[in-house]
Amino acid sequence: MGSLEGKAAAVTGAGRGIGRAHVLQLAAAGAAVIVNDVDGDEAERVASEVRERGGQAAASTADIATQAGAEELVRQCVTAFGKIDVLVANAGIARDKTFLKMTEEDFTAVWKVHVMGTFFTCQAAAKQMVEQGHGGVLLTTTSAAHFGNFGQTNYAAAKGAIASMTYTMAMELARYGIRVNGISPAGTTRLSATFKGPDGKERPMPFIDPELNGPMLVYLASDEGNYISGQVFGTGADRLTLLAQPQYAHGMVKPGGWTLDDIRKHFRSNLGNRLEPLGVQKRPYPWYDGIKPPAKEGGVGM
Repeated sequence: MGSLEGKAAAVTGAGRGIGRAHVLQLAAAGAAVIVNDVDGDEAERVASEVRERGGQAAASTADIATQAGAEELVRQCVTAFGKIDVLVANAGIARDKTFLKMTEEDFTAVWKVHVMGTFFTCQAAAKQMVEQGHGGVLLTTTSAAHFGNFGQTNYAAAKGAIASMTYTMAMELARYGIRVNGISPAGTTRLSATFKGPDGKERPMPFIDPELNGPMLVYLASDEGNYISGQVFGTGADRLTLLAQPQYAHGMVKPGGWTLDDIRKHFRSNLGNRLEPLGVQKRPYPWYDGIKPPAKEGGVGM
């Protein structure tokens, strides 16, 4: 018997890539799964694949970036399988562009799917779980891009917001027996085709099987993981990592507060020499010599 036998789950953005892999792993562990995707043909293809392997699955095209769509998704899961035990908020899009060229639509489109989609689906599922009275599991999807990544102001902001939502939801929902965790998955998908290095140039990534994220996903969704909440894990490929929670690091204290002269005197030798490296690649802090405008006229390159 699989570790999720008798559980009912819904996965968003599940027609391809990492979402599809999540569905296959959850179903293999015994869960009945609603496969949600804006592409109905792909959602049905994945659901059929699960059924062909002896599992239970149904397709959904509900628009999870709206409250009504999220509620429809949860309602479909309850109608089909009698309840919802696990919600995996995986859906996402990319609209990569450098900050000065990014449009309102570029930003809001990404924010709507990632952040609002996560909020609406998690809230709808949590309300149903509270009504059912036997707890449940919400799994969100963040990314190392929220450390900072060239050309992804919109995507990085969205993934950082989802991490913060994860911590907060975990604190609020524990009283109802609902666990909330996030994963930062690795996998070769259409989104990974936009990967850029620290120089901002696109570069190919080695193939990473999206299904390698599945074992940790299943563990978090199962009763074995009932002590884990409010955490974000890096999954996939050869890794399994626990991301550090945001926290204050180094500091200075001065009774009565800091004057500008105090800061000028003490900052550089106490905090200014500890400035954090930026971005996914975490190169050494690059700007100790100052950040200066271009030497020649003509504006900033974009």
